[in-house]
Amino acid sequence: MPSLWKRITFSVASALCVGSVAFLVVALSTERWVVGRILCKTGVDIVNASSPELDQFIGDIYYGLFQGGKTKRCGLGNRRSKIYIFPKLVQTLNGGLHMMVILFLLGAVGFALVSLSFCIYNARKVPYQSIKGHKGLYLWNFIAALFGALGVLCFLAAVKHHRLTERVANHGENLFVLEVLDDSLDWSFWLGVGSVGTHFAVCGVVAMSRMKLPKPEIKKPEELTISALDLLY
Repeated sequence: MPSLWKRITFSVASALCVGSVAFLVVALSTERWVVGRILCKTGVDIVNASSPELDQFIGDIYYGLFQGGKTKRCGLGNRRSKIYIFPKLVQTLNGGLHMMVILFLLGAVGFALVSLSFCIYNARKVPYQSIKGHKGLYLWNFIAALFGALGVLCFLAAVKHHRLTERVANHGENLFVLEVLDDSLDWSFWLGVGSVGTHFAVCGVVAMSRMKLPKPEIKKPEELTISALDLLY
């Protein structure tokens, strides 16, 4: 049976693994990886809009790994539309890179669950094999962090170097050309980054579990010694 200190540290590590899985699942299922503003270039050119009038042609866009939405303003009021990455839009993007992002993040979820199972096992039992103990936990958390980091880096490359927002914004547009004024990474992306950080935190907690805390010394009661002289008195 593990000591109380080890049970506490591995319980904390288990909670961090659960947090990492939750971060990744929420990140995969939400639509706030990127937010930005889009300008209806066609509408501006038609009316020859000047600087004060440009605000009437500026809309917004947001999207995630599977879907999103946009609001375009081309002089006909706000027109909202839904964006679906699969099955057609992904064909106009760098489909291989986009699939790598999803697969890396799913791999990170899988290894985070493996790490969770090992943390629970170590909190309940003392492993007789090193791969089931600290070394195994270091390995699985390193792989989970690596997969998560590769996933967010691939997505960052798609946004910065493959004009992902511009391609998503103009998909399905036959009459209007939309220009991306600015875009930024939103909270869904940072959840993916946060999941990577939790695995390094798990490694730190696992390392702390190997610390040996000083045991409190219990003083024994002093035994009374009665000598022969004491009996004379």
